[in-house]
Amino acid sequence: MEAANRLKILVKQGYGMTELSPVSHAALSDPKKLVPGSIGILVPNQEAKIVDPETGKELGYDEEGELWLRGPNVMKGYLNRPEATAETIDKDGFLHTGDIAKVNRDNYFFITDRLKELIKVKGLQVAPAELEAVLLTHPAVADAAVIGVPEERAGEVPKAFVVLKPGQKESKETSDSIIAFLGGKLAPHKQLRGGVEFMEAIPKAASGKILRRILRDQEKQKQMIPASKL
Repeated sequence: MEAANRLKILVKQGYGMTELSPVSHAALSDPKKLVPGSIGILVPNQEAKIVDPETGKELGYDEEGELWLRGPNVMKGYLNRPEATAETIDKDGFLHTGDIAKVNRDNYFFITDRLKELIKVKGLQVAPAELEAVLLTHPAVADAAVIGVPEERAGEVPKAFVVLKPGQKESKETSDSIIAFLGGKLAPHKQLRGGVEFMEAIPKAASGKILRRILRDQEKQKQMIPASKL
């Protein structure tokens, strides 16, 4: 919506990957039927389901899980890589995308995160993108990234890396304000029990994607944080 308002043009989203040759979802042509944030609906001859990545159970409307797709556009496999193919396409022909998604009752799909990016807090899944979206609404925050850090009791807890807006002070008071801000908006297991660390810039690829691997590598050099009261 921000891009559309700034450029004064119609902005539509879709979804695909090389393994899907390459599209599985597309927004409708009618501007009145566009849903902000949605990748659109399934293209013809395509099947999809949202699956709990831990149990393989198919989920319902508005529940987040891994997006699985099946159709004539799905690749036959990776060249000379049978093991990689078997990990990506199951015996029923569904391609496991590795993306976390949800679908509403009007059959509009939304991509919310990557499976590998999920933080597991006492077995509960936390999508970093959800926390980042809330953090960016804090009046002092210019940019943010969230990763999971080791914690003795919960396994992992969310930690935020934050770039402050000009004029904002890096202090415990600011950190506490950011943590409290999420406290009133998100569930207990989604709180920043790993703390807040201020940075000059969030590491990103040329495409703008957050390079969480760099942040995780930095955290590996640190000791496991003490157990928190969850």
